[in-house]
Amino acid sequence: MKHLDEKERESEVRRQAFEPPFGSNKVQLSVREWIAAGALVIGICIFIPWIWQRIEPFQPGPDYRMPYELSNDYWLYSRYCGLARSQDKVLVIGDSVVWGEYVAPQDTLTHHLNALTNSDRFVNLGVDGIHPAAMPGLIAYYGRAIRGRTVILHFNPLWMSSKRHDLQTDREFQFNHPKLVPQFAPWIPCYRESYANRIGIVIERYLPFRAWTNHLAITYFENTNLTTWARENPYSNPLTRITLDLPEPSPELRHRPVPWTETVGSPVDFEWVEPASSIQWRSFQQTVRTLRARDNNVFVVLGPFNEYMIKEQQIEPYNAIKQGIDVWLDEQRIPHYTPPKLPSDLYADASHPLGKGYALIAEQILQDDSFRRFLDGEKRQVNAKNHDRPLSAMPHES
Repeated sequence: MKHLDEKERESEVRRQAFEPPFGSNKVQLSVREWIAAGALVIGICIFIPWIWQRIEPFQPGPDYRMPYELSNDYWLYSRYCGLARSQDKVLVIGDSVVWGEYVAPQDTLTHHLNALTNSDRFVNLGVDGIHPAAMPGLIAYYGRAIRGRTVILHFNPLWMSSKRHDLQTDREFQFNHPKLVPQFAPWIPCYRESYANRIGIVIERYLPFRAWTNHLAITYFENTNLTTWARENPYSNPLTRITLDLPEPSPELRHRPVPWTETVGSPVDFEWVEPASSIQWRSFQQTVRTLRARDNNVFVVLGPFNEYMIKEQQIEPYNAIKQGIDVWLDEQRIPHYTPPKLPSDLYADASHPLGKGYALIAEQILQDDSFRRFLDGEKRQVNAKNHDRPLSAMPHES
């Protein structure tokens, strides 16, 4: 017994040596206190992004487009959608063709639509580098404010010009906006992100706080998280980086605005993907369904693709794709328009017009009968809504 008592005492001494006694620096919470603490953290995560919108000035003008360096700032894009919706604008959504890859903000499609209609009703919600496979994620999770509005949705046939553009290749390669594509289903074979990161991306879509911290990283910390930035800048105060001055769209051109004949020079042998097997086309269809399910009036603009760049033997498959798209849009009763091909010298590459090309496309769209009927129907709906509103809610004339 004495031998056992000595062993127990030795064991107790060793345990106390490695386990400090309970003191004031150790806090133990009850179940109720844990619930209260969790609720407090959740509340902070919800309200900080909401409060930040009232702290950080953001007043986009008529020719505003998302600055190129903020192309991945989906939190700001969501905020931009909310402002555009509150102002009852016509929302023009698409990839770099809508954004204006080869032109300044004052020479985009929306600028020319506004100039020809003597208004500022058309808003550029294009995102540089976006593609149809990423568009459903952008609209579903960051374009929630787009409801009950008039939407012009652009589709670029470039995304069906090869299996690589269509994301069908098994070989991994980097493409734009991977956080917006489906992470699990449907499966994208060339996308090789880890499962842990995929889960994190999905969670981020439903947590405004995560999107907001990404906004801070992209806008103020050179697109790096705070921990990495602090490690690389140990003697700098991170608070001085948050200036509340958002970058403005740059008037500087990203490329030389020259015709495609001076850069590409000769036609290309495109390997067109059939709509039935196309990931990009199915994704575009999903975007249309999402927008219509939210009571938006949708008008689709297809192209115009630079047909001068297509080798002669590939013209027939291209026309078959256009016809298949037209058939689906007709079946879904979605008004649409395919502008005729522009003069060759108004294309910068396979799908991007130069400034004069945008001006011509805007003129063609506004003269199209289906588009004019579409806008007339939109005007009647707006007038009907205003007629049904109580007099106290109607704007007063000065």
